[in-house]
Amino acid sequence: MSLLTAGTRLAASTRPTADTHPTVEVRSAPSITLAGVSKRHGDTESGVVALQDVSLDVRPGEFVCMVGASGCGKTTLLNLIAGLDRPSVGTVTVSGAGAAISGEGVDGPVRGTTTAMLFQDSALFPWMTVAANVELPLRLRGIPKAERRSVAADLLERVHLGGFGSKRPHELSGGMRQRAALARALAQDADLLLMDEPFGALDAITRDLLHDELEALWLERRFTVLFVTHNVREAARLGDRIVLLTSRPGRVAATFPVDLARPRRIDSPEIAILAATVTDQLRSEVGRHGR
Repeated sequence: MSLLTAGTRLAASTRPTADTHPTVEVRSAPSITLAGVSKRHGDTESGVVALQDVSLDVRPGEFVCMVGASGCGKTTLLNLIAGLDRPSVGTVTVSGAGAAISGEGVDGPVRGTTTAMLFQDSALFPWMTVAANVELPLRLRGIPKAERRSVAADLLERVHLGGFGSKRPHELSGGMRQRAALARALAQDADLLLMDEPFGALDAITRDLLHDELEALWLERRFTVLFVTHNVREAARLGDRIVLLTSRPGRVAATFPVDLARPRRIDSPEIAILAATVTDQLRSEVGRHGR
C-alpha cells in the first residue's frame, strides 16, 4: 500500500501545471502571511535582532525557497511560522489556523493546519528503530498497525532506506538519519512543510534523488513548502520562488520567480544562470554586512 492510498485525502479533480504535469488536489493548502515581523532575542536593548520588518506572502501550495547568509534569521523565521516562538513585533498568520501569532497576540502553535518540520539535525528518537520513528506520526493519526507498517516501508523506499527499518539511528550515517527524518516528516501528511537545510549533509547524488522524490510528492499532494537552504542551485531546482534575506538583521532583500518547467535538472544551464543571478546579489548582501 502506498502513501497515497493510506492516510491521504484525495479529491476527485486535477489541474495541470505549466509544463502539463497533472497534479492532484488533496486539500486546501494553507497560505502564510508575515506582516511587519521583527524578532529580538533577549529583552534588553543589547539583545540580538534576528529579523526586522519582514513582510512575506506564501500562496497556498507554493514551494518557496529561502536563501541568505548564516545568521540572517532563516531558522528563526521558520520557528515563528511553526508557532515555536512569537515575534517581538508584527503578525504571522497561517490560513485555516483560526488564530494569528503576534507580538501581543496568541501564544502557542498555530491550530487547524498540520505542520511538519524537518531540521538540520534529524532529531530521531534513538531508542526506536528507524521504522518505528517513521510510524510514530501515523500511529498518532490513528492509522491501523498493518497500514502504518506498509506506509512506513513505502516512505523508506522513497528515501532509499529500504531494508534499514530495523536499524537504530546510531547505526546509520548522518545522511541516512536525515533521510529517515524526511520520511517521518512526510508521514505526517502535513498541509505545511517547513524544511531547514534538510539535505545539507547528503552527497550530491542522494540529494538529487531526494529532490526528485520531494518534488513528486509535492506535485501529487500540493502541500505548502517553505524550504531554507544555503545551496542556491538547490533553491532554483526546487522552488517556485526564491526569497533572499539580507544579513542580520534579516529583511527580504529580493524575490526571484523560478519560471522554469518541471522536472528540472540541478546541473542544467537554466538553473546555473538563475543561481548565478541570485548568488551575485547574495554576495553583495554579505559584503555589505562585512563593511
